[in-house]
Amino acid sequence: MDVPQGHEKFGRLEPCICRSHEIAQNASQRLYELSNLNRLSHLNFSNFNPRGNPKALYITPQEIDNLHETLTSCEQFAENLQSWYAGNSVAFTVDEEKPDSIKKNQMWLLLEGGYGCGKTHLAAAIANDSVSRGIPTLFITVPDLLDSLRFAFNDPVTTFETRFEDVRNVALLVLDDFGTQNATPWAQEKLFQIINYRYTNHLPTVITTNLILDEIESRIRSRLQDNLFVKHIRITTLDYRRPTETSNPGISMLSLPIIHKMTFLNFNTREDEIGKEEKTVVTVEKQDKFGNPIKEKEIIKEKVTAEHIADLRKTVNAAIKFAEKPEGWFVILGQSFCGKTHLAAAIGNHRIALGGQAIMTEVISLLDYLKTTFGRNSDVTFDRRFHEISTSPLLILDDLKGSGANSAWAEDKLYQILTQRYNANLPTVVTSPLDPDSFAMNYPALWNRMLSDVYWIRVPPYRRMIRTQKTAIPKKSDRN
Repeated sequence: MDVPQGHEKFGRLEPCICRSHEIAQNASQRLYELSNLNRLSHLNFSNFNPRGNPKALYITPQEIDNLHETLTSCEQFAENLQSWYAGNSVAFTVDEEKPDSIKKNQMWLLLEGGYGCGKTHLAAAIANDSVSRGIPTLFITVPDLLDSLRFAFNDPVTTFETRFEDVRNVALLVLDDFGTQNATPWAQEKLFQIINYRYTNHLPTVITTNLILDEIESRIRSRLQDNLFVKHIRITTLDYRRPTETSNPGISMLSLPIIHKMTFLNFNTREDEIGKEEKTVVTVEKQDKFGNPIKEKEIIKEKVTAEHIADLRKTVNAAIKFAEKPEGWFVILGQSFCGKTHLAAAIGNHRIALGGQAIMTEVISLLDYLKTTFGRNSDVTFDRRFHEISTSPLLILDDLKGSGANSAWAEDKLYQILTQRYNANLPTVVTSPLDPDSFAMNYPALWNRMLSDVYWIRVPPYRRMIRTQKTAIPKKSDRN
């Protein structure tokens, strides 16, 4: 090259223009063979189902919207990539000057989501679309990429340096299953070099991962958090491969035999108990001998009234409506054994029966579940557990007691979960033994946000299992 001494290309051999196209084609062919895209050639945008697995009887409107938006974003990324590469039939390296028209269309795409949510399908669809347009593309899982670099040290056909440069400079790099690699220092360093090189030189890159950002190595995470350059999409739908496995078995109560049997059909609405007297425990305020206020529990007798049953029926009808179309929050207050846990479980079981997702847990069990991540033998981070709970399509929190019942840390984390779910408009069910006034005093911020969605069951507690032919499913006229 005719460049002055000191220039980075001074003294370097460069291929002549007549050989550049041949070299680029050979490199593109090597990358395609390394990709094994022939095994994924059937994955494209047209056969991606944006309504989820057809075997799932139901997924939430939020999940459908999320899939549609994700598909649209991936298609748009592929279109932008075409614009980026238009007019550049000869592949260039980052050492060459690129027009501003090319630079401004470059972007990265980060697809985050659980196993089987469609990340690989969409990433492969982008890669296949690019290959069909003649864009040099490398689609590869991260573990396979690292293996290919290691094998290049002893490869008689190519060198490590050649393969490394091919990966760094390919027009489109798709890294599938980021985070599943063995995190050795060498692997971490090579990944960072590739990602940092492509980030610095604005080379289009697609990354899929089931990690959350906080679990990614800090140097790489910093680059992935550049919102001006990286489009970050979270896919929230259930596993396409296992549409019936919809609850987190590590925490959800919905798989327990007794809870699993709680449905609207076997909920006793207790009309035949009107006029019967039941014992119940109440808390009353008294004064000790020094005049200080104290609280004591007393057993009183209370009759089941028609008003009690009307209140119960109103709550049941509202729970059924919520189960059919969960939106916002649904809060059930009432003393122990009044039926609130049964109704909450019925909501969760109804959603799962339709193919939706739901997690139901007692509040104290949830907090213990989060604490276990700090154990020495835990292989799951706190951030991962917190993310699973706070983003669950339907979360049912049973037995929310008054503030002060847990440690300051536990109360803080619980409040963070509830606040995040409220701000994200994620369907949430809460049951609590508190009465409305006590709930408002203990959780004023929550109370003010969900006042219109609170139901108070005042009927005396169940004292025995009663078989009944009555159904909790109301007539359509009642539900309207």
